[in-house]
Amino acid sequence: MDVIHDVRVSEPGLVVVDIAAADDQTAFAFHAALAAMWAITTVERTSRDPGQHGVRLRCYLDMRQSPLP
Repeated sequence: MDVIHDVRVSEPGLVVVDIAAADDQTAFAFHAALAAMWAITTVERTSRDPGQHGVRLRCYLDMRQSPLP
């Protein structure tokens, strides 16, 4: 995973979310569940660590807004 840069979480309520999942479908389903509640960055692909099982996905979430119903 990439290093978390301070500028991405420079204010309270901003969150870096690293998702580790068995496959792309599971990672995107979890991302969609978060997106249904909070403002979140879009993602188009997952990454794989050489020699490791599963996939990873990083997104940025803004919890300063009230969760959506």
